[in-house]
Amino acid sequence: MVSMLFFLFFLIPICLLGMWWHVCVYLILGLFFYFNVFWFLPYIGMLSYSFGGDILSMCMVFLSFWIVFLMIVASYVIYIKGNHDVEFLLVNVLLLMCLVFCFVTSNLFLFYVFFESSLVCTLFLIFGWGYQPERLMAGFYLLFYTMFASLPLLLSIFYIQSVSFGLFYFLISLDFNFFLYLSLIFAFLIKMPMVFVHFWLPSAHVEAPISGSMILAGVLLKLGGYGLMRVLFFMYDYSVNYNYFWIGLSLYGSFMVGCLCMCQVDIKSLIAYSSVAHMGLVLCGIFSMNIWGLCGSLILMIGHGLCSSGLFCLANIIYERVGSRSFIVNKGLIVFMPSLSLFWFILSVNNMASPISLNLLGEIMLINSLMGWNSLSFIFLGLSSFLSCCYSIYLYSYVQHGSFYSASMSFGPNSLREYVLIMFHLLPLNLLIIKCDIFVLWI
Repeated sequence: MVSMLFFLFFLIPICLLGMWWHVCVYLILGLFFYFNVFWFLPYIGMLSYSFGGDILSMCMVFLSFWIVFLMIVASYVIYIKGNHDVEFLLVNVLLLMCLVFCFVTSNLFLFYVFFESSLVCTLFLIFGWGYQPERLMAGFYLLFYTMFASLPLLLSIFYIQSVSFGLFYFLISLDFNFFLYLSLIFAFLIKMPMVFVHFWLPSAHVEAPISGSMILAGVLLKLGGYGLMRVLFFMYDYSVNYNYFWIGLSLYGSFMVGCLCMCQVDIKSLIAYSSVAHMGLVLCGIFSMNIWGLCGSLILMIGHGLCSSGLFCLANIIYERVGSRSFIVNKGLIVFMPSLSLFWFILSVNNMASPISLNLLGEIMLINSLMGWNSLSFIFLGLSSFLSCCYSIYLYSYVQHGSFYSASMSFGPNSLREYVLIMFHLLPLNLLIIKCDIFVLWI
């Protein structure tokens, strides 16, 4: 595991030399090397210096490598215009290092440190390469929402250290109370985000550059789910008493946010709100505390990370040509970008959990989990699944059909880089289901 961290350290001088495509090639080579080195067995492997990973950790690490590689490919305009491209590469690699450290550490305090460090790198992305001046307010939303919930988490970690004399995930043993339980999970609920504490997410997505939106949707939201899975592991006996509250809230939230998606006028805002609805389902699966729910949550987190990131890439391709993300302006694009319309369709139907995507498998497992937990949950499950279908169709049909906005006089052709970028989202999203058994081995 330390070899992976040294590999990331050696990417820093390549970033400082401004070797844009070299960084992409090294990232993809590193991903395939460590993917072939890791044995997908149901225990922690590659242990070195308290760093190591089980299947849950390594799935998140590989997703981080893949998304950061695609972030650099998607942000080629920064390289072309010379918009501080060296600094951009450096921030991306530092963010990847923070995420990898976060996923492979087995110490709760180190996890907290890298959990917060990833926030700093994301803020640099939003502040440095965001679009409008409102990006400052969006960054402050992101910062203060996360920091507000992180202080109780830090205090609870110190308390666990003083009582349990260790912070290794699998050796923590103490008597819990409600305040400790709430402190340990609340930071992760905001990071997911859970409904009612999700207001930072749409503004952060709308103001962030394409790279910021991709890493937010692809990996950073999954940090919350990963943290919940880790802390509920040693809180299992206590958490079953209160988990019903979060499941009920998330079920209601998925339905409510689905209704909100139907009212959006900004493409990125709609995709961001759809992330909140999907993460609500993931929260339900984690808090149901059964095998179906935990495995389904992992599969849906990976599927949603690829699907949502791909939709943000498509929205950015349009934005670079039209100069707007509004539904009012972006209409009838099937006439001008017919081949891209196919990718819009595939990613839109994947977003509503269609065969053969990972989203379908994840949602089937989560619906099984929740129906086993309480059969009355079918009411909101059915409504949220129906609304997921509605807003995905709304997104595709509104952007691709209708009268083209007459003020848009010229259109640049799509480049090979953009097609490859979308294909690299679609291939793992729709082919990993062939080897889906690796995701259910970690429990």
